[in-house]
Amino acid sequence: MAQTGTDPQARIEALRREIREHDHRYYVLDAPVIADAEYDALMAELQALEAEHPELITPDSPSQRVAGRPAEGFGEVTHAEPMLSLDNAFEEADLAEFDRRVRQALGLDPVVYVAEPKLDGLSVSIRYEDGRLVRAGTRGDGRVGEAITENVRTIRSVPLRLRGEGWPPVMEVRGEVVIRRADFERLNEQRLADGERPFANPRNAAAGSLRQLDPRITARRRLTFFTFGVAAAGRLAASHHEVLDKLAGWGFRVNERVERVRGLDGCREYYQRLLADRDELSFEIDGVVYKVDDLDAREELGFTARAPRWAIAWKLPAQEATTVVRRILPSVGRTGAITPVAELEPVGVGGVTVSRATLHNLDEVRRKDVRKGDTVMVRRAGDVIPEITAVVTEKRPEGAEPWAMPAECPVCGSEVLRLDDEAVHRCMGGLYCPAQREGALLHFASRKALDIDGLGEKVVSQLVERGMVRSPADLFTLEHCQLAGLERMGDKSADNLVAALDKARRTTLPRFLYALGIQHVGEVTARRLAEHFGSLEAIMNADESALAETPDVGPVVAQAIAHFFAEPHNREVVQALRAAGVTWEEVDPAERGEQPLAGRTFVLTGTLSGMTRDEAKAALEALGARVSGSVSKKTDYLVAGEKAGSKLAKAESLGVEVLDEQALQALLQEHGR
Repeated sequence: MAQTGTDPQARIEALRREIREHDHRYYVLDAPVIADAEYDALMAELQALEAEHPELITPDSPSQRVAGRPAEGFGEVTHAEPMLSLDNAFEEADLAEFDRRVRQALGLDPVVYVAEPKLDGLSVSIRYEDGRLVRAGTRGDGRVGEAITENVRTIRSVPLRLRGEGWPPVMEVRGEVVIRRADFERLNEQRLADGERPFANPRNAAAGSLRQLDPRITARRRLTFFTFGVAAAGRLAASHHEVLDKLAGWGFRVNERVERVRGLDGCREYYQRLLADRDELSFEIDGVVYKVDDLDAREELGFTARAPRWAIAWKLPAQEATTVVRRILPSVGRTGAITPVAELEPVGVGGVTVSRATLHNLDEVRRKDVRKGDTVMVRRAGDVIPEITAVVTEKRPEGAEPWAMPAECPVCGSEVLRLDDEAVHRCMGGLYCPAQREGALLHFASRKALDIDGLGEKVVSQLVERGMVRSPADLFTLEHCQLAGLERMGDKSADNLVAALDKARRTTLPRFLYALGIQHVGEVTARRLAEHFGSLEAIMNADESALAETPDVGPVVAQAIAHFFAEPHNREVVQALRAAGVTWEEVDPAERGEQPLAGRTFVLTGTLSGMTRDEAKAALEALGARVSGSVSKKTDYLVAGEKAGSKLAKAESLGVEVLDEQALQALLQEHGR
């Protein structure tokens, strides 16, 4: 019951402060100071007062962690800064090489790292504005994730309002959502009692709980959030461990096993201690993450396209089990790669039931000599991908024959070919093969191909599943009424997609070649082919030796192009695309004239105000220049826009000429661009 005789607003605020304090002690510090019944009484009083005075309810009230009706689906969240992956170390030598590179780049020995357990859960990003939780999303593709705000609000270790003071006006807190082993076991016991299928492991349980459309279900799953960093907050401190201290002070849970270690020896020692304690931890882990502690050093080290250069995850040893190979089947992937897959007698490995294991390629099958009926050792490589590590040849059945790669694709019947420089065999029916259909369509529609705005993964998946599109040519037969009937499409989106498809009919030969998805044919190679041959027909009819004479096209690429166009199914799709109105302006190679920037290498960095980097790249390449992604001694010019990073410093150290945007514009205008 609510107390009487006091100011309701003052009492509500007092209750909220007290409940937040107890939430922090219980869910973050693991140090409760009141009994559950006392806590329940405080929450009941708060809920009663808010029911009497609904105008006083605020989104960050502890009573509002679970509110609202089930959602119909998940929206999207664009991260302020990308949530990148981490490079992996599977052996100590990999870690030693990482440490060597860091020491060499920084000129430091030893380097101080922050070591932390790599929790096996789901990475999320939580945005706070003025100290209040406003949005949460999954990692997704690193830039765009699923909006799971209401579900994250139910996690008691996530503060709805930040504690303390000094936090920035905006920040995105990154971390891992996990479920304790004990809670996982209780959850599975309940699911079995309810006649439901149990979760295979704690990670699946955490991920599945976080992606419930009804946040009330998520609230019952007893999830925990551990923070491992922050983004879009400016410089909070000089080091990572100081940032974690600040986050802890603002109410977040930081894993108690996080430590600072010195150099490679410190990393090894921490790993061995954590490995020894692995089975005693309350949460599942699959490795150790090492991060350079000094934030200035991180900035100097920078990033690759997919991961920071200042961090690495050392995977823990996988667990193994013995089972029997039922048969080996060729599996055709979205890029046409044919992977031998072993079907196994189901066996438990690392908490997961394994019934299939990849054999990667024919060479691997031969190296391991895996045959139907063999008894094999299976492990989860990196605790994720099932892999056969050894064959118990003593138990091999009589008459077991070596496995052979099929000559024809098991899905579409096209030729199966292994290019000279590749380990994998591929189906050559790229534009026709159903197994490659979705991948081929997404590539065909991508920004650097035909740039069909609105034709994303979900739309393509529906078009393929419903049998509306079997090849890229079918896209241009789609009508408004067909598209409007897709899930989450509607009339306006259908109109926009029809318009985008119509616009895509007018393209260029390099874009068209790139869109076909020919193995090894990227943007540069497509442009070189168009410049050298001038027409699609000339390229399609050229033999390998003629193709290999194209600049930047060697024998392996020439082989891939020749075999692609030798496949009748691919030629049929190309003819259908031309018949559908896909066209471009043919350019006679003899009319191209001299390219004034031929032989010059440019690198672009920073933000340009008058054009995008892609536009600048296209303009330079049209003049014959080569545009690279990294600075080296062979770089002739660095074009530096606003907020140019480490590339500018490296260019200056190598004596590379630096152009600002004004100088670039002048150079392009000088040559008529």
